Amino acid sequence: MLHHIVLMEPDGPDGLAQIEAAMPILSSVCQALAGARDFQHGPNRDFEGKSALFTYGFTVTFDDRAAHLAYERHPDHIRAGAMLVAACKGGHAGIFVADLAI
Repeated sequence: MLHHIVLMEPDGPDGLAQIEAAMPILSSVCQALAGARDFQHGPNRDFEGKSALFTYGFTVTFDDRAAHLAYERHPDHIRAGAMLVAACKGGHAGIFVADLAI
């Protein structure tokens, strides 16, 4: 399994609103794809004080890399990804991605 973790640094309130607008799009992509499971999103509470800049995030669990690749290539994922880049401080620099093999 693969756990896809994305943390974002919104560019102000408008950026946060755009990030939140992208979440239903990503959720629908995950619902449509075989092997994509458990899409979750929400604010980062940063209880340990180690990720304060990244105030919002989402996770997806995939059965395998093939499911992850199908997600990456899906047109709605590409559209939502562009929304996220536009919404984050510094574009791509405002987004942290980790893919954990679990």
